[in-house]
Amino acid sequence: MTAAVAVSRHLHQPFSHPLSGSLQIIPAIKSVLQSLNPENPRTHQNPNPSILNQFSPYLTPNLVVQVINDLTNPYHSLFFFTWASSPSPNPNLYRHSHFCYIAITDKLLSHKLFSLAADLLKTHNKFSDFLVGKFIKAHGDLGHLKWAVKLFHQVRSGEVGDCLFSYNTLLGVLVKANRVSHAWAYFGRIVIKESVVKPDVSTYTTMIRGLCKVGMIEDAEKLFDEMSCRKNSITYNIIIDGFCKKGLMESAQRILDEMAGDEACMPNTVSYTTLIDGYCKKGEFGNAMRCFDEMVSGGNCEPNVLTYNALINGLCLKGNVDEARRMMSRMRLSGLRDNIATHTSLLKGYCIAGRSDEAIKHFKEMLNLGMSLDGKSYAVIVNEYCKLGRPDEAVLLLREMRGRGINPSLASFNAVFRSLIKLQEFDKAILLLKQMRQLGCCPNFISYLQ
Repeated sequence: MTAAVAVSRHLHQPFSHPLSGSLQIIPAIKSVLQSLNPENPRTHQNPNPSILNQFSPYLTPNLVVQVINDLTNPYHSLFFFTWASSPSPNPNLYRHSHFCYIAITDKLLSHKLFSLAADLLKTHNKFSDFLVGKFIKAHGDLGHLKWAVKLFHQVRSGEVGDCLFSYNTLLGVLVKANRVSHAWAYFGRIVIKESVVKPDVSTYTTMIRGLCKVGMIEDAEKLFDEMSCRKNSITYNIIIDGFCKKGLMESAQRILDEMAGDEACMPNTVSYTTLIDGYCKKGEFGNAMRCFDEMVSGGNCEPNVLTYNALINGLCLKGNVDEARRMMSRMRLSGLRDNIATHTSLLKGYCIAGRSDEAIKHFKEMLNLGMSLDGKSYAVIVNEYCKLGRPDEAVLLLREMRGRGINPSLASFNAVFRSLIKLQEFDKAILLLKQMRQLGCCPNFISYLQ
């Protein structure tokens, strides 16, 4: 008995409930498609789609979307979609919805089948600003920036109509690829000079994010102040983060205060945590605690692990490890669990306070507890061993890291080299230099100069 016949017999059994029927139909459709060709129905002899006609009475947009998403072979998805475009018979007058076109486009683009996706949308006259945006993002994710730009220019000069979504997508692609100067130039040209699109909050937010990313905080602030549409919490949080990264805490505080005056967009956990972290890194722990207390007393948002970690790190940067541990206890009492970042801050704090033995002890306790240590945790202790003139123990940690699948950083190796050279252990330094690649790191010129 063929798979198709077996499926057909199975489907002729009555379904007790529409949902249970749908759950049975989807595996049945997948079985039929796999029986036609387990790999690529398009590149072999064209299979007869009539075997799918038995599913016509059950077609709905939701079912079509689910089948497309569930299939792992994009050619099966396309074959099914094409059949469902004009099923026979069609007792329910089924037609693909907009979401069906989105699903098949996503499926084809996720497998880099750009031409197939484009041909499909052209054939069905379904190219839209939104779907072109998906092509732009897919090209951008693959680093095809020229194609992304070319697609946008085709949209703006074509008959798609409004091109705001595709423009916003292009900005996002350029910012993600660190081509912020290009994004800024396109903003000036497309938005300001030519008025091709009317920017929305997504346009402004993406551009502000890019400007903050490369440290162009003055331009970001100017654009923020000139926004012609209502800001959202993401916009506020991005500019706050931009100011904090530059150490401009008064400006960051001003934005948070402005946000607090907007009832539709009150400060959230991200807003306060960003500001608290900024104050801590600036060494203004008093202001950080003021923000924390305001956050807790306000009742609009709750501190999370990142909030507490920012405070713990701030205390540790000052060497106040005991106070940091009390803050960790407070975090636990609030129902939150400390993580590897919490304990890495404590390791740094012990080292800054000159309590090396306690740092090493705490590190070993972390290992004994089975915590998933990362490169940052190891780097703190590697560096501390080097400062103590114990490079052999540091090297053992580098080897242990590699054994755990963690690549030691170049900075860690260079710290070991400095310690070995200082102790005139030249043979050990040369041996380690030869073994660097084997241990997961390539030397740079500084490694050779040690």
